[in-house]
Amino acid sequence: MSATKSLPKTYKAIVVESKGADFKIVDRELKMPGANEVLVKTEACGICHSDSIGKDGHWPVPYPLVVGHEIVGRIVAVGSDVKSHKVGARVGSGWEGGHCHVCTSCRKGAFACCEQGSINGIKKDGGYAEYVLINQESVVRVPEELDAAEVAPLLCAGVTVFRAMKATEVKPGEVVAIQGIGGLGHLAIQFARQAGYYVVALSTSDDKKDLAFKLGAHEFIGTKDASKQVEALQKLGGAKVILATAPHGDSIGAVVPGLGLDGTLLVVAAAGPIKVDVNQMIAKRTGVRAWASGSAIDSEETITFAQRSGVKCLVERFTMDKVQEGYDKMMSNKARFRSVLVFDQ
Repeated sequence: MSATKSLPKTYKAIVVESKGADFKIVDRELKMPGANEVLVKTEACGICHSDSIGKDGHWPVPYPLVVGHEIVGRIVAVGSDVKSHKVGARVGSGWEGGHCHVCTSCRKGAFACCEQGSINGIKKDGGYAEYVLINQESVVRVPEELDAAEVAPLLCAGVTVFRAMKATEVKPGEVVAIQGIGGLGHLAIQFARQAGYYVVALSTSDDKKDLAFKLGAHEFIGTKDASKQVEALQKLGGAKVILATAPHGDSIGAVVPGLGLDGTLLVVAAAGPIKVDVNQMIAKRTGVRAWASGSAIDSEETITFAQRSGVKCLVERFTMDKVQEGYDKMMSNKARFRSVLVFDQ
């Protein structure tokens, strides 16, 4: 193992000690990486809605737990089996925190769907801490010149919407409707515009109309009346893709008739049950598909595309002592547009 000299014996971490417990800043003993791990000094960690899975115990998690899976920092130590990452490198890691390499999903290259996979900040400690251990297969290379706080959300929110659209058959010039203009949606609009799609932003009010056009939308439909959103999309010939980024099942299901022939409702929001009219879908051969996150190489491709095309994540920054404020703004959808923890360097 190689390591930066003079590493501290302890570090500060934001811990959830039990299901639903408040965040608590504690001192922890700094552990060196295992054979397959790197130790990263954290620069920034996004505060994501999925962090509530660990904080509120929606899934079985190993308490006490450090949540956070949108991590950017610098390697300060590497394990004995780590060959491709060096001390001093700028890196990150996202939702996918480790995979088994042998299950069906891994054999098909779908590492984020690994049947035995680990998840940063849920199945293992994540990035709400000054230091974090990351499995080498989940390390994302991050360019030196980029702002850590702006890159961090690309490792979950960004890669999710980028890879989801990339996985469809949508072609440049075809209509892509983005439902919701929040943390995921504001990135999706930019990615869709830069990919050459005809971008329609869907919202329940006119409040974000100017922002939607600034982000790159060609058209904006702001109304709570889903039938009017559907009508507007059908006047354009129907959407090839409706990307659902806001977690409101009723609103998502209601816009499905806005799809064109062979269109796809693409869901990346954790919206729970969604009701759709199958008869309408049969008539146009439309379908429903969901997408989750991405692997390390997917995140690197997302960062590269964003950097080259000018896609920019809009963030609000919070220090460790303000974690509850940042978390609350994210959970109440009041963050503009991603809450991010930042750490002293």
